[in-house]
Amino acid sequence: MALAHNLGFPRIGRDRELKKALEAHWKGELDEAGLRAVGRELRARHWQLQKEAGIELLPVGDFAWYDQVLGHSLAFGVIPERFRPHGGKPTLDTLFAMARGSVGSHGSAGCCGGAHAQPAFAQELTKWFDTNYHYLVPEFSVDQQFQLSWEQLFEEVDEARALGHSVKPVLIGPLTYLWLGKAKGDDFDRLGLLDNLLPVYGEILQRLATQGVEWVQIDEPILGLDLPQAWKNAFERAYNILQREPGKKLIATYFAGLEDNLGLAAGLPVDGLHIDLVRAPEQFPAILDRLPAYKVLSLGVVNGRNVWRTDLQQALELLQQAQERLGSRLWVAPSCSLLHSPADLGREDQLDAELHSWLAFAVQKCAEVATLVAALNDPQDVQVQAALAHSNAVQASRVQSPRIHKPAVQARLAAVSAADSQRQSVFATRIELQRAHLKLPAFPTTTIGSFPQTAAIRLARQSFKQGKLSRAAYTEAMHSEIRHAVEIQERLGLDVLVHGEAERNDMVEYFAEQLDGYAFTRFGWVQSYGSRCVKPAVIYGDLSRPQAMTVSWIEYAQTLTDKVMKGMLTGPVTMLMWSFPRDDISREQQARQLALAIRDEVVDLEAAGIRVIQIDEAAFREGLPLRKAQWQGYLDWASEAFRLCASGVRDETQIHTHMCYSEFNDVIESIAAMDADVITIETSRSDMELLDAFEAFEYPNEIGPGVYDIHSPRVPDTSEMVRLMRKAAQRVPAERLWVNPDCGLKTRAWPETEAALVNMVAAARQLRSELA
Repeated sequence: MALAHNLGFPRIGRDRELKKALEAHWKGELDEAGLRAVGRELRARHWQLQKEAGIELLPVGDFAWYDQVLGHSLAFGVIPERFRPHGGKPTLDTLFAMARGSVGSHGSAGCCGGAHAQPAFAQELTKWFDTNYHYLVPEFSVDQQFQLSWEQLFEEVDEARALGHSVKPVLIGPLTYLWLGKAKGDDFDRLGLLDNLLPVYGEILQRLATQGVEWVQIDEPILGLDLPQAWKNAFERAYNILQREPGKKLIATYFAGLEDNLGLAAGLPVDGLHIDLVRAPEQFPAILDRLPAYKVLSLGVVNGRNVWRTDLQQALELLQQAQERLGSRLWVAPSCSLLHSPADLGREDQLDAELHSWLAFAVQKCAEVATLVAALNDPQDVQVQAALAHSNAVQASRVQSPRIHKPAVQARLAAVSAADSQRQSVFATRIELQRAHLKLPAFPTTTIGSFPQTAAIRLARQSFKQGKLSRAAYTEAMHSEIRHAVEIQERLGLDVLVHGEAERNDMVEYFAEQLDGYAFTRFGWVQSYGSRCVKPAVIYGDLSRPQAMTVSWIEYAQTLTDKVMKGMLTGPVTMLMWSFPRDDISREQQARQLALAIRDEVVDLEAAGIRVIQIDEAAFREGLPLRKAQWQGYLDWASEAFRLCASGVRDETQIHTHMCYSEFNDVIESIAAMDADVITIETSRSDMELLDAFEAFEYPNEIGPGVYDIHSPRVPDTSEMVRLMRKAAQRVPAERLWVNPDCGLKTRAWPETEAALVNMVAAARQLRSELA
C-alpha cells in the first residue's frame, strides 16, 4: 500500500494568527504564556487539517517561532557570544534577539543578557535556496561547540502524539545545516565541524525513539547543488555514523534534481529517500534503477511552491509506473514543504468560479496527495474515479480558456529587437550628463522608497476598498501622507526624495492589481520571515498595462519640492519571482511580458518630468537556478528583461535598482549587465562584506550600500554608519557611493525612522568632509 505523507505545513495560520501574536508579544501586549498558547493552538489545528485531508504521516518540527534554521541553531547551541544567555539555556527572548537584534536593557527587541546588556546586531538574513523565504544564517566559530539546548521538537512530538497523530519529526540535516552557515572570526572550513555536530543529532534521534517515533525526516536539500567532493564524501561518513542511531530515517531533497548526486543519495544508509519530481521530473525513472531494494521512495508530485491544481491523471500515470517497481515502498508527497504555499483555498470567497477551480492551497494539496494514494491503493473506488474525472475537466477548461492568451501581447513581444534593451549611450557618458542634470552632492542620500505604513494608512486603504471612502477622499488621504513624507525628508536634509508609497499595499501586489493577466486572493498569505508575510498575486494569463500605475502620485509629490523626486517601480524579475507564476509557459516569457508593461510606465514617468526612476529587482539573485549549468540561461534573460524595461529613456534620466539579502559574488557580471546607473544593496548585516564582489569585479556603476538594518528596531548612531561607509570607500571609489538604508522602511515606526535618517544624513555630511 502506498502511503500519503507531508514534508511541512504553513505555520503562520490561515488568518496570520502567528504573525499577530508575535507582533503583540514584541510590543509587550501578549506575554510569553499567551504566545505559546497561540503556537499550541495553531499546531493542533494544522495537524488536524492535514489528517482530515488524508495525510497519514504528519510532520512535526516544521513549526518555528521565527525561522526553522534559527530553531536548529538554538537546538544545537549555536548561539553567538553577543546573544548568549547568562542564565544557561536559551529562551524565547534569546531567539528573538538573534532574529531581530538586541537594543540593550531598555529596548524592545529582547535582551538576552543582564541588566547592563549591550546592543547586539541581529544575525544575517538570506534567502532559503531559490525561494522568497529568508532564514537566519548560523554563525560558526573555529572552536564551535554543539550541545542539545532547545526542547521544542520533543515538546511538539508529545503534543501531537497526545492528540492521537502518527508523526514524522522533521530535522534539517547536518550537512545542509553546516552548508547554510558562515564562518565567523578566523576563516576555516565549516565541514570540519561535522564530527562535533553529529553526536547532537544522535542524541536527538535517541530522544525521539524514546518518545515512540518510528520515522524521522532529515532534510538535505543541498544534495540538489553542485557539491565539492569533500562534502559528498562527508555525506557517506555522516550517515554511516547516524545509521547506528535508532529510528527509520527519510532523507528529503527538493528544489532541484539530484543529477550527479543521485547515486550518492540513493545509496546512503538510510531507510527512505524523497525527491522533487515537480522541479526535476527527469529524475524519474532513473532513480528506480539506483534505489536499493529495502528503501522507501517518496515521490514529490504535487507542487509545494505554486497554487495550480495538480494534473492528477498525469501524476497518477507516473506513480503507477513507480508502484510496479516499488509496491508498498512507494510514498507520495508534495514536492517540498508547503511552507511556501497559502494555507486554505476554502477561505477564498471572492475568486470567480473558473479561476477558483484551477487553484489548490496547502490543505487542498494534502487532499491531492491523499487522492493519488487512494487511486494507487484502490483504483476502482467511485470517489477516486470522480476526483480524477473532475481533475481532467479542470485541466481542459484551463487550457481552453480565452482569458489566458492575448494576441496583442504576443505580437508586441515578437516585435522586440535587440536595440530595445540597450540604453542610448554607455554608462560613462550617461553619468556625466546625469551629474550635470541632477546637481547632487558627494555621498548623496536617499531611501529605498517606502516609509512607515501606519494604522491610518491601512485603515484608509481598507475603507476605500470596502467602498466606505470615496476615491476623492482616499486620494486626499494619500496626498496628506505624501506631504508628510516629503516634509520630513526635506527637514532631515535628504538629497533624493521619495513619495513614501502610502498608496501601496505591497511592492508587487500594487502593480499586479493594475496589470491585465493577474488575479488576487484574500487569504493567500505566505511567510517570508518571522512575522513578515506576503500575499503573492497569481499570474494566470498574458500580461499588459492598460494605463499608468504610479505617474499621478509621483507627479503630485514632485510638486511639493524642488529637490529630485524618485519614481518607484518593481522590476519584471521580482514581479515574477514574488508572484505565483503560470506553469503553462516559461518564466522567461512571463518576465518579458512584464518588462514591456513596466517599460511603458518608465517612459511615462520620464515624460512627466521625473529624472530618477528606481526599478527594484530584489529577487534577481533569488531566481538563480540551483545548478550552475543552468545559471547562464537564467541570467541572460533576467538581465535582458531589466534592460528591456529600463532602456526607453534618455541618457539624462537616471535608473536605479535595489537588491537585498543576496550573495552577489556569483552573479556580479550579470548585475553589471543590467546596466542600472545606481544599485542599492543590503550590506549592513554583513558588515559590508557583500561589497567584496563589487570590488573584485570592478563594478563600473554607482552603488548605495545599506548603512543600517531596517529589519531591526534599534537605531544605529552616526559613527556606526560612518564606519561602514569608510569600509565601503576602501572597496568602491568614494565618488561612486550613495548613502541609504538597506531596504524600505514600511515596517518601521516613524520615530525610529526619523531618528535613523537623522543619523544617516549626519553620516553623509561627515563623509563629505572626510572623503569626498
